Amino acid sequence: MGNVIIVGTQWGDEGKGKIVDYLTEKADVVARYQGGHNAGHTVVIGKEQFILHLIPSGILHKDKLCLIGNGVVIAPDALIEEIDGLLDIGLEVGDNLKISKNAHVIMPYHIALDNQKEAAKGKKKIGTTGRGIGPAYVDKMARAGIKMVDLLWPDVFREKLESNLGEINTIMTKLYNAPVFEINELFDKCMEYKERLSDFIDDTDIIINDRLKRGDNILFEGAQGTLLDIDHGTYPYVTSSNATAGGAMTGMGVGPTMIDSVLGIAKAYTTRVGGGPFPSELNDETGEKIREKGGEYGATTGRPRRCGWLDLVVLRHSVRINGLTGLVITKLDVLDGFDKLMVCTGYKYGDTVLNDFPKELSILDSCTPVLEEFNGWSEKTKGVKSFKELPENAKLYVGMIEERLDVPIHIISTGQDRDDTIIVKDVF
Repeated sequence: MGNVIIVGTQWGDEGKGKIVDYLTEKADVVARYQGGHNAGHTVVIGKEQFILHLIPSGILHKDKLCLIGNGVVIAPDALIEEIDGLLDIGLEVGDNLKISKNAHVIMPYHIALDNQKEAAKGKKKIGTTGRGIGPAYVDKMARAGIKMVDLLWPDVFREKLESNLGEINTIMTKLYNAPVFEINELFDKCMEYKERLSDFIDDTDIIINDRLKRGDNILFEGAQGTLLDIDHGTYPYVTSSNATAGGAMTGMGVGPTMIDSVLGIAKAYTTRVGGGPFPSELNDETGEKIREKGGEYGATTGRPRRCGWLDLVVLRHSVRINGLTGLVITKLDVLDGFDKLMVCTGYKYGDTVLNDFPKELSILDSCTPVLEEFNGWSEKTKGVKSFKELPENAKLYVGMIEERLDVPIHIISTGQDRDDTIIVKDVF
């Protein structure tokens, strides 16, 4: 038996989709526990590329159950589009997908509020995707949210919608001088969504706990990364949910005693999207080279990602916060051909060297990286399928990460394709 949480250890985009897809072969259930369609997991199988935003990456495997938990916020139109896209290419989406009754709905007014608030911030923009994720979580916490189960009860749904629109339309007109939302139009549209999605809506907490009792292998798939966690990230430049391992329990309705291991996914370098401090960032030709070699553009938005050297301060923080039992190093092949590699081992703040990630944004914003040099390699790692076949300096680089973080490395990814994977230690 193995119940494994997959979590990003940096600012997201670490390659979790590929790893979940690869590990699904030995899993019975794949459960997505937080975030919304602001996340995008890219999976490459042969010559085909699949980009998934809400549906767990396990959907690409036949006979695997995929669950979208209560911790996820769902835009019904985006979910329907994703389902239809999978059906169009011949994949099965039916009883193998279940959505939590308690997952909250992203309404059109959430999207409007997201964009209006972001525009009003001017130069202090956070860099949201403008997809209504934050405002949907705000309503959830303010106890004004609409849940997926509400769509199944039209009278209940309409009453909640009417109550919400009173405040929403006041904000839209008085604060933003923007158009109001008409209740009948919204109601009718959401009833169309209900017709498409009602068969998927279920008690996912009961389903997953029954599967746990059966002894099934379960993968808990996280979105974003530790440094985007609402509590443990670079606040306010974060997402609106708990992207750390703890979010798997609350986001799926399972107890911590059910978890066997926590697998952290880390790129061989570091990237982030949007605003916020990034001490090891490279604003030069090297950063651009990493971006182009790594295809560092958002799967959801297409935005170019900021690139920098591997940051061990960030990773030490992630090891601690998530209680990592193992690591996966992805995109090692992107570093092929670099004569020298730099690694951030600490932060310089004034005359002080910080080894732990600072909580104060003002301090973090003033930090410069303490860099240590390592020899690169000219040989190709792309497509290499065993650790012993890696270039010697690549082995030393990976070994350094394992030693400095005191966490065993289980998997190394050497390319986008499912087969470009080195298994060092079986996760299950």
